Amino acid sequence: MFKKDLKPESFKDVETIIGESIKVKGNFNGNGNIIIDGFLEGSLKTKGNVFIGPKAKISGSVEAQEIIINGEISGNLSVKDYLAIGETAKISGDIECGRISVDTGAIINGKCQMGKYSPVEKDIETDNK
Repeated sequence: MFKKDLKPESFKDVETIIGESIKVKGNFNGNGNIIIDGFLEGSLKTKGNVFIGPKAKISGSVEAQEIIINGEISGNLSVKDYLAIGETAKISGDIECGRISVDTGAIINGKCQMGKYSPVEKDIETDNK
């Protein structure tokens, strides 16, 4: 769903969008992809992917398959596969993820634990010549 330039590739697969002018209090639980450009006070848990825009502010834990962060998070992150942290990201909390990339300029205050989630295994073709 996401390109390497830390922007959502397509809006057609997104289930929920919290716009820049929106402030939400409460906990989210779902299965789809989510884009957050506004403010969220509460936890967010989805089986899909999450994109957090540069003006977004989240106060609570976030759990998803993949997460791209360009905004601010005060809370723990649990990412089953890939976490991309952009140069404008500010994270105050612990991170658990399968894979991670961090751009220069990002700020992370917390522990980072990798390997809790196994990366998706790919079939390896062997050549017996």
